[in-house]
Amino acid sequence: MSQPRPGGAKAPRDAQLASEIYRKHADALRRFALRGYCSREEADDVVQETVLKVWKAAPVITGSLHGYLFATARHVIIDGHRRATARIRTDLLGDADPAAARSADGTLQVLDRLLIQQALMRLSAEHRLVVLHLHFFGSTVAQAAHDLHIPEGTVKSREYYALRNLRGILAGMGEEP
Repeated sequence: MSQPRPGGAKAPRDAQLASEIYRKHADALRRFALRGYCSREEADDVVQETVLKVWKAAPVITGSLHGYLFATARHVIIDGHRRATARIRTDLLGDADPAAARSADGTLQVLDRLLIQQALMRLSAEHRLVVLHLHFFGSTVAQAAHDLHIPEGTVKSREYYALRNLRGILAGMGEEP
């Protein structure tokens, strides 16, 4: 069954496809939403909205469905927090509230942190340790080499390949590195 899309393109709108996406990915999406500081009810809404958006976009998805799902879920969560912040700002606090803006920025930082954390977990242990030492702990190449008991050249090489792999992982998750 096809329905017309804007611009004249036809897209299959098979309800079975939506059911299959939901069945295969709902639990993982729900866990992701719950880690993004959503309540159980909000997480269920995020899952439903994500599946609906992905189902509507199914004919034009490029790359990994898994990555597209999680990128879409992340955007749904962010949009929900922005709507809530906008309501708080206009309904209760007037037009300008620095505290509400800081809490919205904090939410985005948490979501970005979760995305990076998931991407780092997909790296090999050797690459992950080098990235953590150099980019999170603030170690120099010499300090990382000493702490990890490997030569400095190995640290540099692992960093290069780790960052290259991380860019690919993030792109597969639907994020621009």
